[in-house]
Amino acid sequence: MVCDICGREGAHLRKITETYGKGEDLLVIEDIPMVSCPNCGESYFTAETLHEIERIKLHRNSFAVERLVEVASFAYR
Repeated sequence: MVCDICGREGAHLRKITETYGKGEDLLVIEDIPMVSCPNCGESYFTAETLHEIERIKLHRNSFAVERLVEVASFAYR
């Protein structure tokens, strides 16, 4: 795959999880394809992926399944 940023071959897709909103409006979207380039170090979403994220956010009631989410705080020691 060719990177849209540096134009070099070697970019690949990886799946990530992103959160949008907070509190009762929190939406977690799993398995989002992100393009990562080992050459220039950039990671980005394609336009198609961004449109799909917006569609999921707009119609969240059709896509989302309610789950309990555990939250932990990172503490330096």
